[in-house]
Amino acid sequence: MRFAGKIGCAAVGMAAVLVATAGAEVKLPHLLSDHAVLQREGPIHIWGEADPGETVTVRFHDQTRMATADDLGKWSLWLMPEKAGGPYTLSATGSAGGAGLTVSDILVGDVWVASGRSIMEMRLAGFPNSAELKNGPEEIAHATLPNVRLLRVEKTTSEFPLNDVSASWTECNPQTAAEFSAVAYFYGREISEKEKVPVGLIDTTWGGTPVESWISLMGISSDASLMPLFKSRALFARNLADMPAILAKEKRERDAAVAAHQPPPEQHWHPNPASWVPAALYNGMIAPETQYTIKGVIWYQGETNSDPERAPLYAKAFPALIADWRRDWAQGNFPFLYVQISNFYSPNEDWGMIRDAQRRTLFVTNTEMAVTLDVGTKDNVHPPDKQTVGARLALAARAMVYGERGIEYSGPLFREATVEGSAMRVYFDHAESGLTSTGSPAGFEIAGEDGKFVPATAKIDGSTVVVEASGVSQPKFVRYGWASWTDANLFNKDKLPASTFTSQ
Repeated sequence: MRFAGKIGCAAVGMAAVLVATAGAEVKLPHLLSDHAVLQREGPIHIWGEADPGETVTVRFHDQTRMATADDLGKWSLWLMPEKAGGPYTLSATGSAGGAGLTVSDILVGDVWVASGRSIMEMRLAGFPNSAELKNGPEEIAHATLPNVRLLRVEKTTSEFPLNDVSASWTECNPQTAAEFSAVAYFYGREISEKEKVPVGLIDTTWGGTPVESWISLMGISSDASLMPLFKSRALFARNLADMPAILAKEKRERDAAVAAHQPPPEQHWHPNPASWVPAALYNGMIAPETQYTIKGVIWYQGETNSDPERAPLYAKAFPALIADWRRDWAQGNFPFLYVQISNFYSPNEDWGMIRDAQRRTLFVTNTEMAVTLDVGTKDNVHPPDKQTVGARLALAARAMVYGERGIEYSGPLFREATVEGSAMRVYFDHAESGLTSTGSPAGFEIAGEDGKFVPATAKIDGSTVVVEASGVSQPKFVRYGWASWTDANLFNKDKLPASTFTSQ
């Protein structure tokens, strides 16, 4: 009898769902809202929900297309490519009648997804009490850009891929830009000004997060060598057992400081455990955008993967992320531009290994990297100069994506090293105009067969650098800018810094 009662309740619940679904209005996702930017010069994806079997008519600019909702009430169609322009309206109406749905002020231009951890997340307004943006108030005051639109995805984790986000597009003005990724803003501003097209920026970031949180489970499971990512999660989870006691202790310390009228003690930052689950951020913050037609991605992350146990895997995990996103967007090898992590004193972590893994990821087609060793800060992981970061990403885009000729877009990149007696000569790409340094070249190390690196002296010889150390008579390996905080100071004549590298 009790079992039958449960069935009855379930039947009533199902009937309520059916009643609520009947006559449902045509819906568009939040990604297709007022002020959106649709990707130019390629098929434009439009999708949404309606009654199962209902025919939906979409009108945009001078195009009209129709689609039929499937048995789950989902419909999807593609518009023909459009040139940059606007503003336009987009309407969707169902065959069952009703008012339909219209979104306005739509531009056609280039859509870029900006993702990563806090180094990309940092807003124009900075982070309260921890990091301020260079010239922040002035930048915010001048942030009215009619041809740039912003969408900031809310922080969301999920055990399965989501279909939509909760945020909508906004115009770019001092109020909206202040809370938007500074790197993405400066990048978008530069692209819009140089290419004379509308730019849509999607900010989907979460501070202090590891690369594996941003890869789908399918992407991780596609390569057995990535299985240690789950081990890292297990170790992190084990440490959570002490978290309640740690938080309670920190609260007592803060309360005691307040009672004694003293400044609050400096306490460790603790990550949100949900944000460290493999695929959790992909599911909640990337999967919804994979239905939206884009131009490409800009990425800035790596610090969270720099502990010695996890850093060696980054050289596999980062290319796996790029392949994973390209597969799920199904737009081919779209441009993927990223920033090499900067310069910061973190002696117990392998920042050099992460930087070198990022350099080596340039083997992946349609990727470019911005080097930022010269704009780091020793005592703050969030350097204030995000203008330079955005500009260097834009340089890479202007050359690789937009085909602008006659500009140098990269600092010197290691090509090879040869042995010359007791010295090594290092050859670079992107050094054709010559090399320069502020003072003597610093940050070089050299090693013999044993692989033990020691500080070395270096001198510039045209577009090469000759490196040697008195204690290494038979050198075999050379590296540069390896320490987390390094005095590396090599540039090309275009004032772009050389990348960390190792020949080992």
